[in-house]
Amino acid sequence: MNCTLKRDADMNEVTNGASKSKRISKKPQYSRFTQQELPAWKPILTPGWVITSFLAIAFLFIPIGLVSLFASERVVEIVYRYDQDCVPEMYRGNVTAYIQNSLTNKTCIENITVPKRMDPPIFVYYQLDNFYQNHRRYVKSRSDKQLRSAAYEFSTKECEPEARLNKSRVSVPIVPCGLIAWSLFNDTYNLIMKDKVLDINKKGIAWKSDTKVKFGSNVYPKNFQSNDLIGGGKLNESIPLSEQEDLIVWMRTAALPTFRKLYGKINTSLEAHDTITVVLENNYNTYSFGGQKKLVLSTTSWIGGKNDFLGIAYLTVGGICLFMALNFILLYVFKPRPLGDPSYLSWNRKAVN
Repeated sequence: MNCTLKRDADMNEVTNGASKSKRISKKPQYSRFTQQELPAWKPILTPGWVITSFLAIAFLFIPIGLVSLFASERVVEIVYRYDQDCVPEMYRGNVTAYIQNSLTNKTCIENITVPKRMDPPIFVYYQLDNFYQNHRRYVKSRSDKQLRSAAYEFSTKECEPEARLNKSRVSVPIVPCGLIAWSLFNDTYNLIMKDKVLDINKKGIAWKSDTKVKFGSNVYPKNFQSNDLIGGGKLNESIPLSEQEDLIVWMRTAALPTFRKLYGKINTSLEAHDTITVVLENNYNTYSFGGQKKLVLSTTSWIGGKNDFLGIAYLTVGGICLFMALNFILLYVFKPRPLGDPSYLSWNRKAVN
């Protein structure tokens, strides 16, 4: 009797141990996918395939690069830096005092010459250098809810330090709030040619998605630039934000410290060697941080504005591929070897030697 009980106990122990071992097993369930046994295409890179691939890329990229460079060269661009020329002689030693003094005359008159014929539309940009709109605190200092709807007028949590204004001991919200809106670019340009003012159209310079979705038609500026420290331009309180396209363009922050933003469009042709008189108001302070301001007039092509990088990149990649293809052709012609010959393996060469 005791032997029978002991045998049953041993059998139960073995069974429990087996089931326990089965439970803690980490062996994955077999499948062709997990064991990487699915059918796969494993191409063999023969000399013919390699040379053909390099030649195909070269013959595709080199023409694209040439066409891109040609299109970029057809773009006529005028870039005029005016931040230094528009400072009076008496303020050259203290430029910051000049730009921060609201009583000084900021009007500046300069002449620029058109190098080649420019057909409309001619885009007018302002370019800022050394201005880091991508700074984390600067980028976050805005309220998209407030910009979108008047119902969120008091949603200014992310806008510090330009969130609220103390008015008659009452804290009222600033609309639009935040550092981005507060630093709105406020230089102005007027172009005169042959005693006629060139009309700069400032309608349609912002993205339609911004004017129709991101900026509300029922949101009007309130208490904007009313603090002691003025950051940039002011806004018309009788016009909704969805129609103030200068602000909308400025609020789309740039990724790099050197950037251009659209100021307007000219729908008049400019002939070569024409002289344009630029009457500008040099209001925006870039002197405090060593920035630069430039006025840019540019035409466009099917590839966009003037930019040689894309064409040079295509030519570089295509040239490298052509060079590699020619090298492989010469190597294959003058020093061929059988495909898959095991005698070329390093351990076999050592055995032969």
